[in-house]
Amino acid sequence: MDFVLLQAAGEVGTIGGQAANFLAGNWTVLAAAVGLIIATVFILTQLKQVIVNSVLGVIAWAILVFIFHVQLDLIPSLVVSAIFGLAGIGVILILKFMNVAI
Repeated sequence: MDFVLLQAAGEVGTIGGQAANFLAGNWTVLAAAVGLIIATVFILTQLKQVIVNSVLGVIAWAILVFIFHVQLDLIPSLVVSAIFGLAGIGVILILKFMNVAI
């Protein structure tokens, strides 16, 4: 039993060594890694802007509902403000002004 486990461990080490040797010095792997790092940084910078816009939309929704007492349907208006931010709140207010049911 011990021999089988040791043999299996040795095979795993050999497979890992072969994979490491394949990846070492491979310029394609280096280019893919750099590309993934650049894509991650770009996506994170874009997500920060989306998150800030969503938070500002929810804050504007709360100010309209609780301070200015604008009668908005809870779920649809909150979802629109969370997804589309300040632009969503603007559209909701325009629809409310034109007396369009949401």
